[in-house]
Amino acid sequence: MSKAGTVIERVVLIVLDGVGVGALPDAEVYRDGSANTLGHVARSHGGLSLPHLEALGLGNILTLSGVSPCPNPQAGWGKMAEKAAGKDTTAGHWEIAGVVMKQPFATFPDGFPDEIMQAFHKATGLGWLGNEVASGTEIIARLGESHLRTGLPIIYTSVDSVFQIAVHEDIIPPEKLYEICRVARRILDPYHVGRVIARPFIGRNSAGFRRTSRRHDFSMPPPEKTVLDRLRALDLPVMGVGKIGDIFCGQGLSAFHPSRDNRHGMELTWQCLAEIKRGLVFTNLVDFDMLYGHRRDVAGFAAALQDFDRWLPQLMEDMTGRDLLIITADHGCDPTTEGTDHSREYVPLLVWGPALQTGCDLGVRASFTDIAATLGDIFGCGSPAGKSFLPQLPLRLV
Repeated sequence: MSKAGTVIERVVLIVLDGVGVGALPDAEVYRDGSANTLGHVARSHGGLSLPHLEALGLGNILTLSGVSPCPNPQAGWGKMAEKAAGKDTTAGHWEIAGVVMKQPFATFPDGFPDEIMQAFHKATGLGWLGNEVASGTEIIARLGESHLRTGLPIIYTSVDSVFQIAVHEDIIPPEKLYEICRVARRILDPYHVGRVIARPFIGRNSAGFRRTSRRHDFSMPPPEKTVLDRLRALDLPVMGVGKIGDIFCGQGLSAFHPSRDNRHGMELTWQCLAEIKRGLVFTNLVDFDMLYGHRRDVAGFAAALQDFDRWLPQLMEDMTGRDLLIITADHGCDPTTEGTDHSREYVPLLVWGPALQTGCDLGVRASFTDIAATLGDIFGCGSPAGKSFLPQLPLRLV
């Protein structure tokens, strides 16, 4: 029983990867004081058409060109601050699941030190190209032809805690690349590196190189049990879609389904919902971040938001009076500011279900863990941290 007389049986939790809604108070420490991913995309694009998100209350969260504040929003609306230090995908998702990272992941603004690279060489027998901070598409264009000649993997990082390995699929097939990444993961665990990322690409020259959908992330496991583990302890299904399986190393998941892109992720979300009678579908839609934020593609970012908005009614129509939809993000990735990395921002919070009688202001939440606390409240398993917003939702008795 989630709340006096009200039972929620299924929750769909969707993370719009990189869709921040304005700089956090400490953003200047991260050189992100001017960041506002969603607001800047809307303004730079000349306005967004997001009628379904507008009806839920997206325009009530922030000033958004083309998306008006709704006098009677259909959803609970608000925004959340990140409690953990940093602006990393892994830390953001762990916090959503109830675990606030106490020690920030290590970053390497000058590339990885010789001791790491020599350990990589000894364990894999491979040399490398790069070993620098770079944009993935840029470094592939610059070093891809050298890689084709030498067979050496391209290694690069960013301001985030990532060890990225880019190889051509004809030179090192994806399964071999994944094994190399697993070796690198073991080497990097003591250095507290957040993710090792396989970045396969195809093409014959710098003008035609492009990354494929066979990306795979190898994360550190969460340092503590998350709310997902608590749900599994009750034998409830927890279905991960997109990067969720990678981010949590499969921990706390009953099944996980990698996605090719946002549209595939949305299809998988809808399919997973149909497969469970009680439990959680946890989805990451990565295109906003990977394809558009990092590449500073405002038009692509805007189109992806509008594509998601067009799909929403299909999901909402299939949700019953005992279902709840939560839409949020894990960090920002403002394509209009300098650089190509994540930004330290608030994230949106929209909470809707057919049983919700009216929309409501959920305010500014102190931590992403409030989602975990709400899940713990709904399913009766508690949460490692956070304050549930379930009592604020005006749900009909069912």
